[in-house]
Amino acid sequence: MLFGKKKTAVGSYDRDKYVPVIRCSICTGEQVAGFRDKATGHLEEIMLLQSPRDLEDFRSRYGITEEIERIY
Repeated sequence: MLFGKKKTAVGSYDRDKYVPVIRCSICTGEQVAGFRDKATGHLEEIMLLQSPRDLEDFRSRYGITEEIERIY
């Protein structure tokens, strides 16, 4: 199908190992959504948030219903 709506892939993550977070820059205001490893604290960046729509896409793609922690 050439001309159609792009299908979004439903992603998954290990809820026991990772926590969804939003990293916010104090200087530029840039926001990046991703997952932080509970054991090491390492952040795996998934997508840049440029609008509220991007945050809703991130939530729906990974099935996140709870509040997402913001880290600075």
